[in-house]
Amino acid sequence: MKIHEYQAQNLLKQYGIPVLPSGVADTVEQGLELARTLFDRGCSKLFVKAQVHAGGRGKAGGILPAADLAEAEDAIRRILGMTLITPQTGSEGKLVRKVMVVEASGPIACELYAGIVLDRQRERPVVMVSGEGGTEIEEVAAKMPERILKEHVHPLGGMNPFQGRNLAWRLNLSGDLIQQAARLFVNLYQMFIDLDCSQVEINPLVLTRDKKLIALDAKINFDDSALFKQVEIASMRDLSEESNLEVEASRHGLNYIKLDGNIGCMVNGAGLAMATMDIIKYYGGAPANFLDVGGGATEENITEAFKIILADKDVRSVLVNIFGGIVRCDRVARGIITAAGNANLTRPLVVRLVGTNADEGNRLLRESGLSIQTAEEMADAAQKVIAVLGGGGR
Repeated sequence: MKIHEYQAQNLLKQYGIPVLPSGVADTVEQGLELARTLFDRGCSKLFVKAQVHAGGRGKAGGILPAADLAEAEDAIRRILGMTLITPQTGSEGKLVRKVMVVEASGPIACELYAGIVLDRQRERPVVMVSGEGGTEIEEVAAKMPERILKEHVHPLGGMNPFQGRNLAWRLNLSGDLIQQAARLFVNLYQMFIDLDCSQVEINPLVLTRDKKLIALDAKINFDDSALFKQVEIASMRDLSEESNLEVEASRHGLNYIKLDGNIGCMVNGAGLAMATMDIIKYYGGAPANFLDVGGGATEENITEAFKIILADKDVRSVLVNIFGGIVRCDRVARGIITAAGNANLTRPLVVRLVGTNADEGNRLLRESGLSIQTAEEMADAAQKVIAVLGGGGR
């Protein structure tokens, strides 16, 4: 789950990580009142920042400066309600429903980066810092990996202060800044663990000329599987930032992500789903979604999954790839038949059922009266679902 920048800033503040005074508004009047309050407190410059779940806002006109109330009002009116288009939003863009009004920092000496993710190879969290803050950190990692400094943390022992000091020292910080940075890194790690985060990122983490570290922008994502015990975090979910199909899928316990292809995919198990998308790409096709119905899928959520796939207007053909372990293939077949019948299916459908009750499932499909192609091997299934589109995935 993703949250907005203003929500991330509030969480950082709770964990003792310095942030700038700010507030969030969903009307021009609220935004102007926030700006007035900041200026009355001695703020000489502020920024109005679009609150959407996407990066690249500044280059797209979603972040504007203001030196007085008139400029602040103009910035708020320009951003609030705009459709922001960035590389992460796609061509359709995202409607800006909220803006954050935040005080500008003082003169900046340098921009740093700090982030935490799970290193799946080492099976433990890794704290990453860099002196290349304010830039696309993925590009830095690809072109200058030596500039990404890492400290792996044992999940049972937690992050020790000496690890924070080591990172600060490797960033060429000195004096009181070493302790300041070490404390910040340790607090950031504690937040990562306490809140079941999957990613925490501060970019940029600025060092001001008066030697203070401040988190200017933050991105925090959470493990969806842990939201049942993170009630406060779950309440921060903004459904308006998610596609209608993804929201509908979550209501039925389905793992669904919309992609930009045209071959709908329904699979059980994340690994098999990834492999299915890979083999579609290998044979020249383009998956329209990731959809994992899970190991314990029922006829009901199979039906709902199929409805969600068919609701995507970009889908021109559908591939169902099920390995029957816990889930029974005959249940999958009944769900497909029910959903396809209700939807008056007109798009080509290829189904691969292997495992528990696969013979019965395939029999049900053959006798359904629906136009369904079956396949035994994944390669065969991928080639068939691409062939019905005229041999191409687009």
